[in-house]
Amino acid sequence: MSSFTSFLYNSIFRRNTTMLATVFAGAFAMQLAFDTGSDRVWDSINRGRQWKDIKYKYIQKAEDDGDDDE
Repeated sequence: MSSFTSFLYNSIFRRNTTMLATVFAGAFAMQLAFDTGSDRVWDSINRGRQWKDIKYKYIQKAEDDGDDDE
């Protein structure tokens, strides 16, 4: 375990700029993962009730209504 902690210290925590870059990259990755995961959960719970799921009904109806005017 000592070699791992030594490697971790020498590669990340020794320099402040490297540690700061690692923290920012980790925060960005966690935000991206959380947003993607929460969007998938929201979409699965609300499947069939969102605009992206039902818009084809209204777009077809509007196109069919528009053809009668010509």
